[in-house]
Amino acid sequence: MNACFRIVASAFGLSPIQTGADMGIDFGKALGVHGQALQLRAERTRVIAENIANQNTPGYQARDVDFASSLRQAMAGEAGGLSLDSEGGETLYRVPYHAAQDGNTVELGVEQAAFSQNTSDFQISLTFANMKLKGLAKAIAGQ
Repeated sequence: MNACFRIVASAFGLSPIQTGADMGIDFGKALGVHGQALQLRAERTRVIAENIANQNTPGYQARDVDFASSLRQAMAGEAGGLSLDSEGGETLYRVPYHAAQDGNTVELGVEQAAFSQNTSDFQISLTFANMKLKGLAKAIAGQ
């Protein structure tokens, strides 16, 4: 069984980790970019939800996450993977199409569109991750 598992793991580009009699798979490597994309999409959802929640807060500056740049950094291994702290990393602010007099830059329609697009992108990333895991399960089962 161990030899079969090693063949399947190597076919998927995985490195089995041996700990005594137990053997496991590094799912971070198994999912590739999709696991990190899901984390980043979830963080972007949180940021956009904060923007929507603060649409009536005077002086609130709408924020966003640069998905492509953050994912590129994560894939390059910078900062040990994803660094999604809004305190630490670069925070991007939205420039409003129509500035409000109270200094708030949240535009509900823009935020709702961004939220909807991000939700759709999250579902796509989740589908890809699910397909990878199903393929791995089939290979392990010998199908």
